[in-house]
Amino acid sequence: MARTNQKRSSPQKRPATSSSSSSLNTSASGSAAHRPRVSRVEPAKKGIGKGRAAYPVAHATKRRRPGQVALMEIRKYQKSTDLLIRKLPFARVVREVGMSILRDSLGTLNWQSMAISCLQEACEAYLVRLFEDANLCCIHAKRVTLQPKDIWLAMRIGGYYDSRS
Repeated sequence: MARTNQKRSSPQKRPATSSSSSSLNTSASGSAAHRPRVSRVEPAKKGIGKGRAAYPVAHATKRRRPGQVALMEIRKYQKSTDLLIRKLPFARVVREVGMSILRDSLGTLNWQSMAISCLQEACEAYLVRLFEDANLCCIHAKRVTLQPKDIWLAMRIGGYYDSRS
């Protein structure tokens, strides 16, 4: 079987039939008009309705103004009564501190779960009060950013610890 050397004819440009199809097939230089049209609709999969896409489409997240997300988080956490510190990491810290106190003696400490949860409630209440007072110190200094010196001042004024020792 002999092979013939025939030149392939270049594809002809199709005229645009509507304004929507011409905007899809042309680029800024106009050279993309000869490309074949590809259907962008995927075939329907089993169990998926007719109007839905075959695969989930990732939507762009909404752009929020600076500070808006922080205010939403503040409202969310003020409404909730849940514990903010995770239970297991807090329990590990409590057990570690307990072991460091009893390092000299031979005994070990066994902790009840209610004792650890009571300690966690008290610690979170202490921290919330401390940060509220530190925030007031920050506002008094005409700032909006909480700094370590605000926390130290709140601790000294609020009597959180004896500063003379």
